[in-house]
Amino acid sequence: MRFGATGTATSGAEVLNVSVHGFWIMVEGQEHCLDFDHFPWFRNARVGQLFEVELFHGHHLHWPSLDVDLDLERIRNPDRFPLVAEEASGTSAG
Repeated sequence: MRFGATGTATSGAEVLNVSVHGFWIMVEGQEHCLDFDHFPWFRNARVGQLFEVELFHGHHLHWPSLDVDLDLERIRNPDRFPLVAEEASGTSAG
């Protein structure tokens, strides 16, 4: 006897914890830390916005209300992708 697939697929991404330093997200069973120094787009986000994450194609994360898109390679290896962002004061960081 053969059975079809049980259950339905979920987003595959879930925010686990938020702190003043960053937040932790579980993607496809693997935990990742996104610290605000490497991922400044999230620093001033509301907690609810962080939880509104979608996973596409198994490796692309999207936060629609923040208009932020990241792939897992960038999250796993932020130092490989240097960031230069404009600070509110007009100085650059990165």
